[in-house]
Amino acid sequence: MGTRIGLIAGSGGFPLEALEEATRLGYACVVAGLRGEAVPDLEAKAETFAWFELGKIQKLVSFFQKQDVRDVVMIGKVDPRAIYTEPGLDDSAGLLLAQVRDKSPTSLLKALIEFLEGQGISVKDPSFLLQAYFYPEGVLTGGSPAPDVLGDIDFGWKIAKTIADLDLGQTVVIKDRAVAAVEGMEGTDETIKRGGRLAGKGIVVVKVGRSAQDMRIDVPAAGIETLRNLVRVKAAALCIEAGKVPLFQKDEVIALAKANGIAVIVKK
Repeated sequence: MGTRIGLIAGSGGFPLEALEEATRLGYACVVAGLRGEAVPDLEAKAETFAWFELGKIQKLVSFFQKQDVRDVVMIGKVDPRAIYTEPGLDDSAGLLLAQVRDKSPTSLLKALIEFLEGQGISVKDPSFLLQAYFYPEGVLTGGSPAPDVLGDIDFGWKIAKTIADLDLGQTVVIKDRAVAAVEGMEGTDETIKRGGRLAGKGIVVVKVGRSAQDMRIDVPAAGIETLRNLVRVKAAALCIEAGKVPLFQKDEVIALAKANGIAVIVKK
C-alpha cells in the first residue's frame, strides 16, 4: 500500500485521469465522489470510494479521517448554480456559507480549504498529477493558422488574462477582434455555445490561467468535450496557456480538431 491521498472528485474527465496518474505514481487513492457530478467509473478504480452530496462537509471530513487521509486534492468541476439552490447543507456547510464575504466560486473554495485544514486535512496543489498534460508553446495541430486567427488570439489573450485576474472567468470567445462571449459561472462549454450562437462560424476561443493561479482552487483545463463544442459551433481555433491550462485526451482532441479544420494552439 502506497502513501494515502484523498481525491474530492467533481465532474469532467480530469478526476479519472488524476486517479489513474496518482495510482501509477504509487498512491493509495481514497476518493470522495460528488453525487451528480463525478463519473461512476471512479468507484471501481479507487482503493476506497464513497458518494457525497454537495453540502455534507462534516460527513466528508469524517470519511477522510476514518480512512487516515491527511492530504487531499480537489479535482473536477462543480456546477456553481448549486450555491443558489437548497442542497441540504449540514451545520458546518451552513456556517461556512454564512461567513464568506461573497459567493464567488473562488471565495467558497478558499473557505472550504480553510475549514478542511482546520480539521487536520491539508488541501494540496494537484499539479504533480498534471505534468503529462501540459504542452510547450506551439501549434499542436501543425501548420500555420491563418493571420486573422492569430490576430484574434492576440486580441483575446489580453482580455482573457484581465478577466481571469478579476475572478470573472478564464475563457473568452473572439471573432474579428470583437468579444462575442466572456465566461461567467456557466463554465467554458456554455461560453463556447453562447459565443457560437452570437458570432457564428469562425470564432476563436482563448482559455488562460490567472496570473497567480492557485491550482488547489481551480484547474482551468480543456479536453475532448471542449473540442466537441468547438466543432458544434464551427470554431476556427482554440488557444490555451502553456503551463497553466492542461489538455486532456490530447490524441483524441488533435484528431477531432484536424478533421474539422480547427487549430489547437498553446501560447505563453
